[in-house]
Amino acid sequence: MPRTFSVSGSITVDAAPSAVYEQVSNPALMGRWSPENLGATLRETDRAAFVGMVFDGHNKRGAFRWTTRCTVTAADPGERFAFRVHAIGIRRPRLRGPIATWEYRFTETGEGTEVTETWTDDRRGWPDFAANAFDRIATRGHVFAVFQRKNIGATLRNLKAAVEAPAA
Repeated sequence: MPRTFSVSGSITVDAAPSAVYEQVSNPALMGRWSPENLGATLRETDRAAFVGMVFDGHNKRGAFRWTTRCTVTAADPGERFAFRVHAIGIRRPRLRGPIATWEYRFTETGEGTEVTETWTDDRRGWPDFAANAFDRIATRGHVFAVFQRKNIGATLRNLKAAVEAPAA
Protein backbone atom coordinates (compact mmCIF):
# COMPACT_ATOMS: atom_id res chain seq x y z
CA MET A 1 0.00 0.00 0.00
CA PRO A 2 1.48 3.41 -0.94
CA ARG A 3 2.12 5.80 1.90
CA THR A 4 0.42 9.07 2.65
CA PHE A 5 3.31 11.45 3.31
CA SER A 6 1.38 14.36 4.79
CA VAL A 7 -1.78 14.90 6.85
CA SER A 8 -3.33 18.07 8.23
CA GLY A 9 -6.13 19.24 10.44
CA SER A 10 -7.56 22.66 11.25
CA ILE A 11 -9.59 24.31 13.98
CA THR A 12 -10.73 27.85 14.67
CA VAL A 13 -9.60 29.34 17.97
CA ASP A 14 -11.19 32.42 19.47
CA ALA A 15 -7.97 34.42 19.77
CA ALA A 16 -5.67 36.56 17.66
CA PRO A 17 -3.08 34.78 15.47
CA SER A 18 -0.25 36.34 17.50
CA ALA A 19 -1.65 34.92 20.76
CA VAL A 20 -2.02 31.40 19.37
CA TYR A 21 1.40 31.55 17.69
CA GLU A 22 3.00 32.60 20.98
CA GLN A 23 1.73 29.41 22.63
CA VAL A 24 2.47 26.97 19.79
CA SER A 25 5.93 28.36 19.00
CA ASN A 26 7.16 27.46 22.49
CA PRO A 27 7.91 23.71 22.21
CA ALA A 28 8.14 23.41 26.00
CA LEU A 29 4.36 24.01 26.14
CA MET A 30 3.33 21.39 23.54
CA GLY A 31 2.88 18.73 26.23
CA ARG A 32 -0.19 20.64 27.43
CA TRP A 33 -2.09 19.76 24.24
CA SER A 34 -0.49 16.80 22.49
CA PRO A 35 -1.55 13.23 23.33
CA GLU A 36 2.08 12.06 22.82
CA ASN A 37 4.38 14.98 23.53
CA LEU A 38 5.46 15.73 27.10
CA GLY A 39 7.09 19.07 26.28
CA ALA A 40 10.61 19.97 25.28
CA THR A 41 13.97 20.99 26.60
CA LEU A 42 15.04 24.25 24.99
CA ARG A 43 18.68 25.19 24.69
CA GLU A 44 17.86 28.89 24.70
CA THR A 45 14.99 29.60 27.08
CA ASP A 46 15.29 33.39 27.10
CA ARG A 47 14.39 33.90 23.42
CA ALA A 48 11.33 33.55 21.26
CA ALA A 49 11.45 30.81 18.63
CA PHE A 50 13.82 31.48 15.75
CA VAL A 51 14.90 29.62 12.62
CA GLY A 52 17.76 27.32 13.57
CA MET A 53 16.66 26.95 17.21
CA VAL A 54 17.29 23.38 18.41
CA PHE A 55 15.24 21.61 21.06
CA ASP A 56 14.73 18.09 22.37
CA GLY A 57 11.13 16.87 22.38
CA HIS A 58 10.06 14.37 25.03
CA ASN A 59 7.39 11.90 23.98
CA LYS A 60 5.40 8.90 25.16
CA ARG A 61 3.11 6.30 23.64
CA GLY A 62 1.73 3.97 26.29
CA ALA A 63 4.65 2.93 28.50
CA PHE A 64 7.22 3.67 25.78
CA ARG A 65 9.13 6.99 26.01
CA TRP A 66 11.60 8.57 23.60
CA THR A 67 13.36 11.84 22.84
CA THR A 68 13.67 13.61 19.50
CA ARG A 69 16.07 16.32 18.34
CA CYS A 70 14.31 19.06 16.41
CA THR A 71 15.32 22.22 14.56
CA VAL A 72 12.97 25.13 13.91
CA THR A 73 12.62 25.78 10.16
CA ALA A 74 10.02 28.59 10.26
CA ALA A 75 9.24 31.16 12.95
CA ASP A 76 7.02 33.84 11.45
CA PRO A 77 5.07 35.38 14.37
CA GLY A 78 1.33 35.12 13.93
CA GLU A 79 1.70 33.26 10.62
CA ARG A 80 3.76 30.06 10.66
CA PHE A 81 5.83 27.86 12.96
CA ALA A 82 7.56 24.68 11.76
CA PHE A 83 10.26 22.30 12.86
CA ARG A 84 12.08 19.29 11.49
CA VAL A 85 12.61 16.12 13.57
CA HIS A 86 16.02 14.73 12.66
CA ALA A 87 17.19 12.46 15.47
CA ILE A 88 15.57 10.03 17.90
CA GLY A 89 16.57 7.94 20.89
CA ILE A 90 15.35 6.54 24.18
CA ARG A 91 16.96 9.03 26.59
CA ARG A 92 19.02 11.02 24.10
CA PRO A 93 18.44 11.42 20.37
CA ARG A 94 21.37 9.43 18.96
CA LEU A 95 19.90 7.89 15.78
CA ARG A 96 20.10 10.61 13.11
CA GLY A 97 18.16 10.91 9.89
CA PRO A 98 15.09 12.55 8.40
CA ILE A 99 12.02 11.61 10.45
CA ALA A 100 9.22 14.17 10.16
CA THR A 101 8.33 17.82 9.80
CA TRP A 102 5.61 19.55 11.82
CA GLU A 103 4.07 22.83 10.67
CA TYR A 104 1.49 25.18 12.18
CA ARG A 105 -0.16 27.94 10.15
CA PHE A 106 -2.24 30.72 11.66
CA THR A 107 -4.86 32.48 9.53
CA GLU A 108 -7.04 35.29 10.82
CA THR A 109 -10.74 34.69 10.21
CA GLY A 110 -13.91 36.54 11.21
CA GLU A 111 -14.26 34.15 14.17
CA GLY A 112 -10.63 34.22 15.39
CA THR A 113 -7.68 32.22 14.11
CA GLU A 114 -7.74 29.12 11.98
CA VAL A 115 -4.87 26.93 13.16
CA THR A 116 -3.70 24.27 10.71
CA GLU A 117 -1.34 21.58 11.95
CA THR A 118 0.48 19.45 9.37
CA TRP A 119 2.63 16.35 9.83
CA THR A 120 4.91 15.30 6.98
CA ASP A 121 6.71 11.96 6.86
CA ASP A 122 10.33 12.72 5.95
CA ARG A 123 11.34 9.06 5.71
CA ARG A 124 11.37 9.26 1.90
CA GLY A 125 14.20 6.74 1.59
CA TRP A 126 12.21 3.99 3.29
CA PRO A 127 10.35 1.57 1.01
CA ASP A 128 6.59 1.73 1.59
CA PHE A 129 6.36 -1.87 2.84
CA ALA A 130 9.10 -1.27 5.44
CA ALA A 131 7.62 2.04 6.64
CA ASN A 132 4.12 0.55 6.83
CA ALA A 133 5.38 -2.48 8.80
CA PHE A 134 7.36 -0.29 11.22
CA ASP A 135 4.41 2.09 11.64
CA ARG A 136 1.99 -0.72 12.49
CA ILE A 137 4.35 -1.99 15.19
CA ALA A 138 5.06 1.48 16.61
CA THR A 139 1.39 2.52 16.70
CA ARG A 140 -0.16 -0.86 17.50
CA GLY A 141 -1.88 -1.33 14.18
CA HIS A 142 -1.93 1.93 12.21
CA VAL A 143 0.24 3.59 9.61
CA PHE A 144 1.60 6.94 10.80
CA ALA A 145 -0.65 9.01 8.53
CA VAL A 146 -3.79 7.58 10.16
CA PHE A 147 -2.26 7.73 13.62
CA GLN A 148 -1.05 11.32 13.23
CA ARG A 149 -4.41 12.50 11.85
CA LYS A 150 -5.98 11.34 15.13
CA ASN A 151 -3.23 13.01 17.19
CA ILE A 152 -3.56 16.26 15.24
CA GLY A 153 -7.29 16.36 15.95
CA ALA A 154 -6.73 15.81 19.67
CA THR A 155 -3.91 18.37 19.82
CA LEU A 156 -5.98 21.05 18.07
CA ARG A 157 -9.04 20.46 20.28
CA ASN A 158 -6.86 20.64 23.41
CA LEU A 159 -5.10 23.78 22.15
CA LYS A 160 -8.45 25.48 21.45
CA ALA A 161 -9.75 24.60 24.92
CA ALA A 162 -6.60 25.89 26.61
CA VAL A 163 -6.36 29.15 24.66
CA GLU A 164 -10.08 29.92 25.07
CA ALA A 165 -10.22 29.03 28.78
CA PRO A 166 -10.81 32.01 31.05
CA ALA A 167 -7.67 33.22 32.81
CA ALA A 168 -7.47 31.93 36.37
